[in-house]
Amino acid sequence: MVPTSYYILLSALLFTLGVAGVLIRRNALVLFMSVELMLNSANLALVTFAMARQDIAGQIVVFFVIVVAAAEVAVGLALLVAIFRTKQTTDVDEIHTLKG
Repeated sequence: MVPTSYYILLSALLFTLGVAGVLIRRNALVLFMSVELMLNSANLALVTFAMARQDIAGQIVVFFVIVVAAAEVAVGLALLVAIFRTKQTTDVDEIHTLKG
């Protein structure tokens, strides 16, 4: 069996990659993917701790986080498509104002 610390280390690595993607990249699609990566790393940590404690509550929380993340992606992608149709770009620096 794989030790719990390996899962937590992988979760921390994925979260760090997500934070780096949010801070470094300016493309809105990459920002969405980085946020999803951070959410999934938190889900991995929750499932790991639930497995270590032999408790199902962590897995239930992960299910709700996945549902909220799916709704967030649907709304965010719809907004991104609407903004792209008007501004013709997905660069976050260029779409900092919404009027005009």
